[in-house]
Amino acid sequence: MSKYQYETVKVEVNEAGVAHVILSRPDRLNAFNDQLVADVRTAFRDIDTDYDILAVVVSGSGRMFTAGLDLSETSLGGHSGGDPARDTYRLRAHIKQFQDAFTAIELCSKPVIAAVHNGCFGAGVDLITACDIRYCAKDAYFCVKEVDVGLAADVGSLQRLPKIIGNNSLVRELCLTGRNLYAKEALECGLVNKVTENKEDVLAEAFKTAHLIASKSPVAVLGTKHLLNYSRDHSVAEGLSYTVTWNSSMLNTEDIPLSIEAFVTKKPAKYSKL
Repeated sequence: MSKYQYETVKVEVNEAGVAHVILSRPDRLNAFNDQLVADVRTAFRDIDTDYDILAVVVSGSGRMFTAGLDLSETSLGGHSGGDPARDTYRLRAHIKQFQDAFTAIELCSKPVIAAVHNGCFGAGVDLITACDIRYCAKDAYFCVKEVDVGLAADVGSLQRLPKIIGNNSLVRELCLTGRNLYAKEALECGLVNKVTENKEDVLAEAFKTAHLIASKSPVAVLGTKHLLNYSRDHSVAEGLSYTVTWNSSMLNTEDIPLSIEAFVTKKPAKYSKL
């Protein structure tokens, strides 16, 4: 039995140190209720501190990746009918907790690969944009659905999607119309970087990449993700300056001579856990 036990998320870890995080509300098309939000947040925070895990694949169980927000089972937008200031304060905390669930993926020290099949609506787009790498099956389609529910997306899509796609006009079109973005266009615009035939194939590709990452120096992988995230949100000069400080410490690692030896001998290096 996995040591990771959650109500709406399954986590499986193989011997290579690759974790598989599975959204597991198939009867509700993996729609996000408060419990799934909490479980995603907790799972990725737990994975972040597990030194046995080196890379992560995230997928959805059943018919689709996720139908987005479960409007029938969330307290989002609820009001007590009492003081508006108190209602607003509680709602603010609720939205922040939802944001934190996906920020936990971004802040997780282990690279996270999204393997998407079929529909990926609303909160699903928020989730995958917090991942490091995105693959999808050819039946996948994506939708920033919040505008059709009467709100502006508030847990990550509006902040991360523009930095991923790099086409401000397309991002605004998608977010203002709520139209579907199908796999072919998702590949062309850069939301995903690989499209496969079906769900089984997209999982296989995701695990192939995850195992390759897991074979690298954990120190190098950790630093690469951390510095890429930092540099995305800062100027080139700030990113370079921060990297000087980071690598002044992290270059003092046994992994560098081990990597050089592996390259010369053509034999896989055996790295220590973090």
